[in-house]
Amino acid sequence: MTADNVSPMRKTVPCPECGQPSDRHCHPFCSERCKNMDLGRWLNGSYAIPVSEIEENLDQDDDDRG
Repeated sequence: MTADNVSPMRKTVPCPECGQPSDRHCHPFCSERCKNMDLGRWLNGSYAIPVSEIEENLDQDDDDRG
């Protein structure tokens, strides 16, 4: 079996950082650089999961029980 007969394990998608085709070893990113840039944004708090007002109120109610 040669390398020409091997099909890719994952479909190539655009890198979420730069738009280049993704690399198999860094999927869904194209390189370690783009992968680390995204990780840095998560660690710095640039990405956040939104919380609704209802969820915030429920959390406050739990604190009052104690």
